[in-house]
Amino acid sequence: MNECETCLFYQQDEVSGEYICTALWDQDEYQRFSQLNEKACPYYRNGDDYTLVRRQN
Repeated sequence: MNECETCLFYQQDEVSGEYICTALWDQDEYQRFSQLNEKACPYYRNGDDYTLVRRQN
């Protein structure tokens, strides 16, 4: 999951200030993904600067 910084679901939590993945992961699905060390996240969506700005407006 090295592309998290450019993912649409990687957002800053207003309370803690940390960046977290906001995709809806099932617990079993997340565990399976982390154990397999897959490089391609099934929820990855490119969140370029223009996409992020459109969501804020």
